[in-house]
Amino acid sequence: MSRTLFLAANWKMHSAPEGTFDPESPYKIQDSVDVVVFSTFLDLAACLQVGIEAGPQYGHAEASGPHTGDVSLKMCADLGCTYALCGHSDRRQKHGETDDMVAAQVKAALALRLHPVVCIGEKEEERDAGKQQEVVRRQMSVLPLEQNITIAYEPIWAISRGDPNKPAASTQDAQEMHAFIRSLLPDATRETMRLLYGGSMKPENAKELLSQPDIDGGLIGGASLKPDAFREIITIAQSL
Repeated sequence: MSRTLFLAANWKMHSAPEGTFDPESPYKIQDSVDVVVFSTFLDLAACLQVGIEAGPQYGHAEASGPHTGDVSLKMCADLGCTYALCGHSDRRQKHGETDDMVAAQVKAALALRLHPVVCIGEKEEERDAGKQQEVVRRQMSVLPLEQNITIAYEPIWAISRGDPNKPAASTQDAQEMHAFIRSLLPDATRETMRLLYGGSMKPENAKELLSQPDIDGGLIGGASLKPDAFREIITIAQSL
């Protein structure tokens, strides 16, 4: 089954890149490829106002309450967002988000008709111990895999390697893990759910990665902050 390629820009804690709101912005809706921006909360409204599909990088599962500093998924939905990023490795590692907390966010997002892009992936020590499949199986076990969600695989060991002499993730590494993730999906969504690669996609490797049978797009960090690089990745995706 053919699945439309999906490119998600994760700007992390960066302001909107120069040119984001221009008429020819690469972050706007594109032909034959789905493009979504996960911006800071401060840029969400501006993105939505110029026709950019946008969503939060995190949102609290509760609609409101005594949670100082948090913004709820409901607030983002009320703003006009249609997507939400859930469980990014930064949130899991730096903010202590657990599998159950991520699952609660996904459940809340679905109830609000936000499309969740859910991040999973193993750390360097887990990969070195050969536990990568065990880790993603555990992370997926609490997710509503029969629902309309997107999964982004983040090989954390390939994004922030402790040893600079270790090789980055290969295309074969990426495809093998995506194929394993797809094998865990129920029959109802195995052929339709899109799986994104979150291991440093850039113009130099985008074609090879996006040509793999189980990789349906990318959750793109650094390259998404460079409009020309992001536009190049979109052009590559449109050519496939």
